[in-house]
Order: sequence, then C-alpha cells, then structure tokens
Amino acid sequence: MSKVIISTEKAPAAIGTYSQAVKIGTTVYLSGQIPLVPATMQLISEDFAEQAEQVFQNLTAVCQAAGGSINDMVKVNIFLTDLSKFATVNEIMARHFSAPYPARAAVQVSALPRASQIEIDGVMEVPSTN
Repeated sequence: MSKVIISTEKAPAAIGTYSQAVKIGTTVYLSGQIPLVPATMQLISEDFAEQAEQVFQNLTAVCQAAGGSINDMVKVNIFLTDLSKFATVNEIMARHFSAPYPARAAVQVSALPRASQIEIDGVMEVPSTN
C-alpha cells in the first residue's frame, strides 16, 4: 500500500516537517491540531473553550479531506497545558462526536506549539472505497 498525503486549506497548514494527515489503506493518521485559524494561522484567542472548539473544527476539516468524518476517529490523544480544563474538553467533544466515542488519552504537558493550551491528534478509519 502506498502513502496518501491528506491536505486541506480548511485546516491550518503544517508549520513544520509533517503532513496534516497520512492515509495508508483505510487508516488515517492525523497530526496534532492546535487552535490556529486556517485563514490567518494565528491562535483563535486566549480563551480555552474557544481554543478547544477551533481544534475540533480543524480536526473535522482534516477528517473530511481524508474522506470521512470526525466520527470515524477511533483514537484521540489530547494534550493540555492545564489538566483542570478537561471538563471543558469533554463538553466540547460531546458536541462534535456521537456515540460510540473513540478511545482517548489525555495528558498534561508543560508547553505546546505557539503557546496554545490544547493539541489533539488521532487515528481514523475511513470506509473502504472498494
């Protein structure tokens, strides 16, 4: 199987040596998304809830570019600079996902790119095109 690079202008452009996502067969590996607004490549705001919402919007755009939806994600990794904000993440995640929910991990880290407060990456499984 060959690698297919997933890219969309509806999500922030890569700010380093990586792709927004890589698809192998029906599995898609999504790079971490931080709360950058795609049009400006700037953080949406300093407000945590707005940052989390932007991250889920960015993930949704990449999932759609890969031929699926955010509900096709099977594993989500959430990185937070303040784990006490996790309840807010749950509330916002519930607006973007429907049951059954993906497997998930959440960890607190000391810092994230561009001084964002949240980053999320994950794996999705898209329907076969056969």
